[in-house]
Amino acid sequence: MTYSGDVHVGGPADVHELPGLIVSKIAVGPMSNNAYLLRCRDTGEQVLVDAAAEPEALLDLIGEDGIEAVITTHRHADHWQALGDVVAATGATTVAGRLDAEGIPVMTDVLLDDGDEVVFGSVTLRAIHLVGHTPGSIALLYDDPEGQPHLFTGDCLFPGGVGKTAGPEDFASLYDGVVTKIFDVLPDETWVYPGHGDDTSVGRERPALEEWAARGW
Repeated sequence: MTYSGDVHVGGPADVHELPGLIVSKIAVGPMSNNAYLLRCRDTGEQVLVDAAAEPEALLDLIGEDGIEAVITTHRHADHWQALGDVVAATGATTVAGRLDAEGIPVMTDVLLDDGDEVVFGSVTLRAIHLVGHTPGSIALLYDDPEGQPHLFTGDCLFPGGVGKTAGPEDFASLYDGVVTKIFDVLPDETWVYPGHGDDTSVGRERPALEEWAARGW
């Protein structure tokens, strides 16, 4: 089965099968948010990235095996509309960046700082704290021991640029964080899963970095 990452609201999930991890991507809600169900191949344990909207669709994707945790990439409301319902139905642990937790109306059980890890089964996700779209946005890196890295970027990095910022200072902070913590350290083959829209890769976006800096958005 070939994974494209091309999903639309009301349509099925697209499934990316990696040696140790299965990534199921689904689009939900009026802002066409991406939610990602991550399943450890060794143990069957699952984690959801962004319970954005449409709890029924997310719970159907999760299935009877349930989830260990829901990780919210940042505090903007379109990324947590279904969080309360999903947690109530599954008993999942809630996880978010420390500086964004106060803006999420469901209590956060685990606060992430830069470099912290979320472990489920044999899978480890490392938090990358990026400031600018929000104060506490978190990207999540899965450094696949049998393949290329995989990065879940929330609204911090998309095909064609970094996420929306409120002004030049916030843009400079987000751009600097994305460059120094992602482009300067991760290889071109790193697969990027954003909070909305199509997937991309570090190598695909790298040639445009100077253009992004010049335009300031």
